[in-house]
Amino acid sequence: MRHNRVMADHALGDASAAFPHPLPHQTPKTTAARTSVPRRGDGSPVKLLVVDDEPVLADLLLDSLEFAGYEVEVARSGSEAMAAVTRSRPDLVVLDVNLPDFNGFVVAARLRAAGHQVPIVFLTARDAPTDLRDGFGAGGDDYLTKPFRLEELCLRVEAVLRRTLGGKVAHANTIAVADIVIDMESRQVWRGSAPIDLSPTEFRLLHHLATNSNKVLSRTDLLRHVWGYDLEADSSIVETYISYLRRKIDIHQPPLIHTVRGVGYILRVPRP
Repeated sequence: MRHNRVMADHALGDASAAFPHPLPHQTPKTTAARTSVPRRGDGSPVKLLVVDDEPVLADLLLDSLEFAGYEVEVARSGSEAMAAVTRSRPDLVVLDVNLPDFNGFVVAARLRAAGHQVPIVFLTARDAPTDLRDGFGAGGDDYLTKPFRLEELCLRVEAVLRRTLGGKVAHANTIAVADIVIDMESRQVWRGSAPIDLSPTEFRLLHHLATNSNKVLSRTDLLRHVWGYDLEADSSIVETYISYLRRKIDIHQPPLIHTVRGVGYILRVPRP
């Protein structure tokens, strides 16, 4: 175990100094605010898959990334990694190159061949130009060589997620869908660079549509979550406020709020 811990320390460098917050096993003297990491458009945590057969290093990455605000699963081999991607559909894979069954480049190539487009950040002690070429050629999105700092890994993961989450990104106090940005603290809304002035009810309606983007919401659902009506109520109020919201949001192109006849409404992210 001592040998394993030394190897993990070598891979990460001084982890406690590198990571901007106390590690989970440390008791901080004061409570530090966490870095605002990307979240899914519905506000749920981004799912990461960490693939590493070194137990100490894998557990340290698990604890640190969970502490940062991600939902993390660990796989110990290439075959476990491919099964986990199919089962859990992570938003990003942190993939060690040296694995006990087959290397990370093979894992990435097989995932791509199977149609999985999940972004991949490689971790490896290899830094030769041919290794970099092999990594990116296998379908990797970024490449971090050991020893590395946890802070740098977090920054690279955040950067890749912002490029790959398909226009649906949320932060601790911000939700972004397509070119709409909703700031929950200031209760301000922008579409592109243009500020949108919304009433409190319009803001609640847009927030509920945005956190459920690409999902059809019934009038009953909107009455319950926006107006707090648990019983059947006149749905014309929903139609009225959808109309108000469209005049402010969909004055810009492309239109995002759509009616699904006989069902309800959807805020749909345009296809690339």
